[in-house]
Amino acid sequence: MNQPTFVLVRPQMGENIGATARAMWNFGLDHMRVVAPRDGWPNAKADAMASGAGRLLDNAQQFATTRDAIGDRTFVYATTARPRDLTKPVFSPEAAMTDAAKRVAEGQSVAVLFGPERAGLENDDVAKANAIISVPVNPEFPSLNLAQCVLLLAYEWRRTTHSLPDRKTELARTEFAPQIEIDKLAEHYEDCLDTAGFYFPEAKAETMKRTMRNLWSRMPLTRADVQLLHGVLRQMVRWKERGE
Repeated sequence: MNQPTFVLVRPQMGENIGATARAMWNFGLDHMRVVAPRDGWPNAKADAMASGAGRLLDNAQQFATTRDAIGDRTFVYATTARPRDLTKPVFSPEAAMTDAAKRVAEGQSVAVLFGPERAGLENDDVAKANAIISVPVNPEFPSLNLAQCVLLLAYEWRRTTHSLPDRKTELARTEFAPQIEIDKLAEHYEDCLDTAGFYFPEAKAETMKRTMRNLWSRMPLTRADVQLLHGVLRQMVRWKERGE
């Protein structure tokens, strides 16, 4: 699918460029541009750090200036963790990627600028962008690693463009038990507890049984769980009958 282009402006360390490639590819992004990397290009340290994401570096485009790198883009975001004396719309990472997804769906070409590790983007770079992405970092420690910032935006892009459940349960070669099986499990325990004299005094027996039934109904038991609990109780009864 169409996607934003991530532009690394004057990155300093090859290792960070490689880590950025990995962060992008983790979330399905592979459009990278590099502006005036300090240690030249291509970079062996970037290749080593990229690991399985090396193809992003192979296909990355290199530019001499920020202006050249975004010249063919229709909308550009600049990432920053500190205030800028510029009048621009400011997005949170989540809102920015939601906005970017809408623009991409409309056929626009979008870019996101990331600054060098030491001090981030310069004001001249930010001035070229249409909007700012403000990362809500700790104001007492606003420094954010390049690859971490890229990972944050890449994650928000993936979350915006792919349907991801907030929560799901992985069932390991089983399925949730139907109500009839839970009822039979409850009856098994109720019978054994009755034989053991658990329901005492007799006046409270029905209330205690109802409480136990309610307990079973609240538990999200799988068929494997039900079989296990039946087995536990059978073994305890056998142990008691053997007099051990």
